[in-house]
Amino acid sequence: MNTSKLFTLLLMLFILSCKGQTSEKKEAVVETNTDTIALKIIPIAHATAILDWNDITIYIDPVGGKKAFEGQKLPDLILITDIHGDHFSLETLEQLNTEKAKIMMPQAVADKMPESFTPQIDVLDNGDSKERYGIKVEAIPMYNLREEALSFHKKGRGNGYVLNMSGKRIYFSGDTEDIPEMRALKDIDKAFVCMNLPYTMTEDRAADAVLEFQPKQVYPYHYRGRPNVSDVSKFKALVNGKNPDIEVVQLDWYPTEDY
Repeated sequence: MNTSKLFTLLLMLFILSCKGQTSEKKEAVVETNTDTIALKIIPIAHATAILDWNDITIYIDPVGGKKAFEGQKLPDLILITDIHGDHFSLETLEQLNTEKAKIMMPQAVADKMPESFTPQIDVLDNGDSKERYGIKVEAIPMYNLREEALSFHKKGRGNGYVLNMSGKRIYFSGDTEDIPEMRALKDIDKAFVCMNLPYTMTEDRAADAVLEFQPKQVYPYHYRGRPNVSDVSKFKALVNGKNPDIEVVQLDWYPTEDY
């Protein structure tokens, strides 16, 4: 076989092998459209996200300063899960234009807010719910179970959230382990589930909880940190190995190396 034919054969084999490969990475913006909901999910970083729903814009744990939200719509609703700096940044809230926004938070966060924000704040304790802009928000407990981690997130201090939007239920776990309250969730359409040690939980425990409450889709987030970075591919394999009907969606939560 001459050199030209050999090169052509090798090129064809390479092209065929590429066609068989699929990427786990999805676009940074995911749009979901049904008869009852039009939802756009925009990951910002780590635990911070934006949801656009029927002209309502929701910020989840906005941190990173004004620059992190350049080009985004102004928030109508802001949800803050906990007092830690990767979830709550007073500096970011003061830099953003939040004039029209309602801000939902646990009491521990409200205690750190200046009085100027008081008219905007809805305090939710674990188990509370509040409706704003046609969205019912339920405050779900988030806390640690392991003895060595109990001081990181004490039960009752922070909130996960379930957003009820046009018959759909969207869950953000906040910083938590695979607590009974997570495992008992029902009818979740999209679940954003954390997994990083030592502060939250392993991929194995996160997968086991997801397999119990069975959301239609699960988005691993809050999975990176120092010194440990969770293996999202392992999480997907654990979930889909036992329930292939749960769609695992991986977005780009770490556009920089800050975490």
